[in-house]
Amino acid sequence: MPEPAVTSAPAASSARSAASSARSASASAPAPLTGLRVLDLATLFAGPLAATMLGDFGAEVIKVEHPTRPDPSRGHGPSKDGVGLWWKLLGRNKRTITLDLSKPAGRTTLLRLAATADVVVENFRPGTLEKWDLGWDELSAVNPRLVLTRVTGFGQFGPYARRPGFGTLAEAMSGFAAMTGEPDAPPTLPPFGLADSIAALATAYAVMTALAARERTGEGQVVDMAIIEPILTVLGPQPLWYDQLGHVQPRTGNRSQNNAPRNTYRTADGTWVAVSTSAQSVAERVMRLVGRPELIDEPWFATGADRARHTDVLDAAVGDWIARHTRADVLAAFEKAEAAIAPVQDVRDVMADPQYQALDTVTTVDDPELGPLRMQNVLFRLSATPGAIRWAGRPHGADTEEVLTGLGLTPADVKELREEGVV
Repeated sequence: MPEPAVTSAPAASSARSAASSARSASASAPAPLTGLRVLDLATLFAGPLAATMLGDFGAEVIKVEHPTRPDPSRGHGPSKDGVGLWWKLLGRNKRTITLDLSKPAGRTTLLRLAATADVVVENFRPGTLEKWDLGWDELSAVNPRLVLTRVTGFGQFGPYARRPGFGTLAEAMSGFAAMTGEPDAPPTLPPFGLADSIAALATAYAVMTALAARERTGEGQVVDMAIIEPILTVLGPQPLWYDQLGHVQPRTGNRSQNNAPRNTYRTADGTWVAVSTSAQSVAERVMRLVGRPELIDEPWFATGADRARHTDVLDAAVGDWIARHTRADVLAAFEKAEAAIAPVQDVRDVMADPQYQALDTVTTVDDPELGPLRMQNVLFRLSATPGAIRWAGRPHGADTEEVLTGLGLTPADVKELREEGVV
């Protein structure tokens, strides 16, 4: 792949400065979730990521990990100097403590924490908290305003509820894999945690919905999030189409059944671009740009679905033109024609992309262990009460003593818990 285009240092610095100012507007005002306490008991990855999103906007998130079996995300993927890098992202804005919930003293300590909290996020198999006498009955008894957020593969009931559940299974079960890939190739799974990430977004939304209800009722409730469900929602009207028409969407690769041309195309310098023509006017502009205006007059060109039935013709027209030009020239020509296009970028391109730089989408965080880190910024910008990354993921159990003494335990109490293997 050719080297990505690099924005000049002054321009990039200016863009990041503007974005940083936008994200820190009214920084003296409290973040919108300041005062909210979240206990993150979850692992891998939907529950913890939902807690991260809450922490990014001011919630005090306390990450509770087992004393000898920390969150596995600390060991997922590449590491530097023995420190897992994924954890630096997933664990940001969280204080970390250790606690063995299966031991009586751990149960007692967790209940003391829950009495001070607004939200608990957990992803144990259904029945696990109840086995430890830490189910909804016990938690709500010490804190009736608590929102207990349960994130599992299949939900809290039903025939699959007690099965091990991971995002990969949701990607398979939901229909995502079945419709992804080339027509003559196997079903395709994403090479990242897609279902978990979608479920994390849905979980953060569910928590805020439950907290809004609490403002009216004064009482907390249980959130039951099944990872198999949010990904089905984002797949669109698949169940509706099947229910009403018996239609099952096949694998079509990068092509669409709803519009054309829509594909990735190779440029003369060996890179790739993606073209979309969801709007009729854009499809017409593309045909004029690539020198095939006569196709616009074809009766089948008038709707996206009809164009999709003539994809071979349209792909040939667009692909042949793009293949004769460099990526830079293709992008410039499409922009001038007001036609929709984007380069197919890998992470190197993303880090140098001027639009991402302008938004400060990938920002720098100073970390005591590893020094400056570049990671995704908070998810969106608020003009008056912005979020912020206050710190990257902290070492295992780094805040145990501070958090527990804040509950009223003495240093001697914490020492005793350590000796018992509770923390």
